Amino acid sequence: MIFSRKGKLKREFDEKLVHLIKETKDDWSSAKVIEDLVDDYDLEVIAHRKIAESIHFYLFKEARIRKILIK
Repeated sequence: MIFSRKGKLKREFDEKLVHLIKETKDDWSSAKVIEDLVDDYDLEVIAHRKIAESIHFYLFKEARIRKILIK
């Protein structure tokens, strides 16, 4: 009984992690587009892109540790 609950929780959190990875990929992509569209060298825009990239790769690394397949 307890083991089935543990598996269900793992699946639930794995699904949330995959969802977060997809969201952060979208954020990172939009930050790259904004950075490309900005004519001037804007540190805030660059920092936003780097933060989004770091978050995405951190979550991706966590998924790899948990052995989650991302489709």
